[in-house]
Amino acid sequence: MYEPRLRPLLSRAAFALRFARNAAFGFLLILMSLGTGMLGYHYLESMPWIDAFANASMILSGMGPLEPMKTNAGKIFAGCYALYSGLAIIIITGIIFAPVIHRFLHRFHLEDDEASERPSIARVSD
Repeated sequence: MYEPRLRPLLSRAAFALRFARNAAFGFLLILMSLGTGMLGYHYLESMPWIDAFANASMILSGMGPLEPMKTNAGKIFAGCYALYSGLAIIIITGIIFAPVIHRFLHRFHLEDDEASERPSIARVSD
């Protein structure tokens, strides 16, 4: 997906575009996850939309629900949504920051390759 180790580092403009693309995809996943949570809370727990938003965003951010669930369907949904949200936030963070980590490691390997190509000066000891 990204350039291999032996290719030169991307320009800042190309890197910014890559980062923006990943960030947009990550935020799209956040919006889809938030929408799913809102729908579940609204229809399974009969919460008003604003309360459904508050509960879904709190679960998605890892804070926990604001209100206890009243129905069995709502409890099952809240448990599944919490499990999903825990994994989703880790995956989304990885998607957003993958270009930054790749650029750092790519630069590190380029510097390492340049250092190994320089001739070393052998010291003769007395």
